[in-house]
Amino acid sequence: MYRLHCFSQSGNSFKVAFFLRALHQPWEAVFVDFMHGLTRDGSWREQTNEMGEAPVLDDGSRRLTQSGAILTYLARKHGAYGGRTEDEQLEVLRWLLFDNHKFTSYLATYRFLKAFGAKPPEPVIIAWLKGRVDAAFAIVEKHLAARRFIVGDAPTIADFSMCAYLLYPPEESGYDFTRSHPNIAAWLARMREVDGYASPYEVLPGERILPKW
Repeated sequence: MYRLHCFSQSGNSFKVAFFLRALHQPWEAVFVDFMHGLTRDGSWREQTNEMGEAPVLDDGSRRLTQSGAILTYLARKHGAYGGRTEDEQLEVLRWLLFDNHKFTSYLATYRFLKAFGAKPPEPVIIAWLKGRVDAAFAIVEKHLAARRFIVGDAPTIADFSMCAYLLYPPEESGYDFTRSHPNIAAWLARMREVDGYASPYEVLPGERILPKW
């Protein structure tokens, strides 16, 4: 059985949890108390992940970190959702890199400061981040205008990776995709139809924290 070190506010953890459920693979959640500083603890980093991040996936004696690497490993191991041809596989990788570098990167930081930060975010910083989020969203909104999924005509790990943070309650990010990005909203509806989908706070361990700001 897989063991996933994770917590409920982590969209990166949800990427892997949602994918494991879609693969119909049994897994056990190991709660990571990120909100109280566990990942900053030296012993946790020494024993679990030197990068100080979740998710972490244990597959027997093998331990993997970074959601993109984990998704790629699981897709290859189970022969599913990784792209059916070499061209599709390279396209999946392209979008995974875009997601980690821009799409999730800016959104996750923006959402954390807006919803969970210890104090109200600096207006200049949050405005800059929102500009970067909007630019990344615009790329994906245009990309989805003529296709149902990010790569090909069926979900791939690119979809699981890119949709995760967008499936959290809208009050955490302030985005109503139905109004602002209809193509993204339609894509998210299709991802909610994937067998195994459930909302992040149903799937991952840890209490939900209501947005602060």
